[in-house]
Amino acid sequence: MQLLLIHSDYIEYDVKKSTPVAEKIEESFRSGRLDEALAAFMAVEKGDESAVDEIISRTVAEIRNVAGQVKAENIMIYPYAHLSPNLSSPKTAVSVLKSVEKELSGDFNVKRAPFGWYKAFRISCKGHPLSELSRSIVPEGKSISSGEAVAAEGEKEELVSEALKAESTARSYWHILTPEGELLNIDDFDFTGHENLQKFVNYEISKQRAVERAPPHVELMRRLEIADYEPGSDSGNMRYYPKGRLIKSLLENYVLEESYKVGAMEVETPLMYDMEHPSLKNYLDRFPARQYSIESDKRKMFLRFAACFGQFLMNHDMTISYKNLPMKMIEMTRYSFRREQRGELVGLRRLRAFTMPDMHSLCKDMEQAVEQFNEQYNMCISVLDNVGIRVDDFEVAVRFTRDFYNENKDFLTNLAKTVKKPVLVEMWDTRFFYFILKFEFNFVDALAKASALSTVQIDVENAERYDISYIDIDGTAKRPVILHCSPSGAIERCIYGLLEKEAMRTEAGEVPILPLWLSPTQVRVIPISDKHMDFAMKVAEQLDCRVDIDDREDTVGKKVREAGREWVPYVVVLGDREVETGRINVTIRSESRPDRPKKVEMTAEELNARVRSETTGMPYRGLPLAKLLSARPKFL
Repeated sequence: MQLLLIHSDYIEYDVKKSTPVAEKIEESFRSGRLDEALAAFMAVEKGDESAVDEIISRTVAEIRNVAGQVKAENIMIYPYAHLSPNLSSPKTAVSVLKSVEKELSGDFNVKRAPFGWYKAFRISCKGHPLSELSRSIVPEGKSISSGEAVAAEGEKEELVSEALKAESTARSYWHILTPEGELLNIDDFDFTGHENLQKFVNYEISKQRAVERAPPHVELMRRLEIADYEPGSDSGNMRYYPKGRLIKSLLENYVLEESYKVGAMEVETPLMYDMEHPSLKNYLDRFPARQYSIESDKRKMFLRFAACFGQFLMNHDMTISYKNLPMKMIEMTRYSFRREQRGELVGLRRLRAFTMPDMHSLCKDMEQAVEQFNEQYNMCISVLDNVGIRVDDFEVAVRFTRDFYNENKDFLTNLAKTVKKPVLVEMWDTRFFYFILKFEFNFVDALAKASALSTVQIDVENAERYDISYIDIDGTAKRPVILHCSPSGAIERCIYGLLEKEAMRTEAGEVPILPLWLSPTQVRVIPISDKHMDFAMKVAEQLDCRVDIDDREDTVGKKVREAGREWVPYVVVLGDREVETGRINVTIRSESRPDRPKKVEMTAEELNARVRSETTGMPYRGLPLAKLLSARPKFL
């Protein structure tokens, strides 16, 4: 069961058209309204069918609890299939909805919107900290994945690499490495002041990747019209609305530009490869990931899970001199595919199809590889910082063999010194994978689940495997050492990290906001009435940024609240005074507090200069939607 609970000033609906699964209704059921109501948007899921009574009981208890907290006496039960692509049968859904309605009716004034009908609805959210809550309820003993699909009968067994099997059985030694060079056992480290690191350590050691409820970013990615589940596809494949496509595109362009600055050459390689190719077949068993397999012209193929194959096959065919080293190539893989386990799939955190900037560096020897590793470590810190994810927002994991640590203690300690905080170390007696050293920057979300963002690995196997060589100064052919680097990690995970970060800031009483360069609307202009529209258009034309105009027939207060719900960084309200003076009243979201907006009077030129100063050096694209809000469709 997926629940979205909104405490509203009012909610009302009108039935428009039936679907093939619509329940039969009386005329009085075709419209409804409740004032001062808790709206319970509900999606009954396939997994609920095995424990209907339990789901009903727990759903009723959750709604009662929230209604008590917000002191709501009226409850609107609203079937909302968009909350999940993994829906139950219509019969089960109607039964559950009616049962929830019946259970609540004794203590509350309850209305239920009809199931299976296209409906128009209007709602006014109150906007206090408890006014928007999401819940996922699953039968005891099961994990959930919003967007999780049920396995088809006769589904082929997934391909599991030997490296992934080794990862599940490998003996890991866990330590904390301090900036002072101390390598401490986990039990000997005092986590006081490092609570986020403690959460990350618990997550890594427990290896509990499945989620029990939807993290906050799932509701945010929908409300902000960034992304949503795609019920017509496989689990872990998302749809991106215009705002989400804009954010993704800006992030992709930024990472590529930063890679060009360090000398990387952009290439493009195929999405599928021959599973029986000798080099590829061997590498499949050395990479800890599950693959998608397909058949084409009676050949067994697999969908790429990184750009390694294509770039290494390209390197094999190249003529490379020692003068070319270190040599870097990058690809923005739209998409990479990994057949992640169902219980781990949720929102943008973990996907089966994702966009990964994948850079590989060929290095002359281990000394040059370590040097490049350090440079790329610092590059990754800078990239995430400009994305909006700071050093304080992530935890560092460094993974290596015991021999590598003994030979490189000072270098490894410097990784902790650079971020000025202790890092988690995973050490192995034996190398299980193709890399001898690896780091990841891990974002820990509101559910204390960690997700890797940036990473760099030193690969000591694949030059031999793919027969990659360079001509050294003495004319002999030698094998390079290869670095794998994703400067930001998956683009989708950057969005996930930003949304989760802002959700946690909201819980702490701060105002959520995206970085200005990533905000779909950077400035919103709100004319008080139609007579101020010409001036609004004039102001918008003076701004060299993504600016839109709320020309809808709503109150100014509602328009301002809507801009707040969309996290618009700058909101300009225009009335008679502004028309007369030529100066504009600007609400600056980044300097505002809840219920205490920061308003500054300035000229359009001054606002333009401010926006430009905050976005200098970052990629730019135009507004992804119509400039007038009245001309925009709603995606949700």
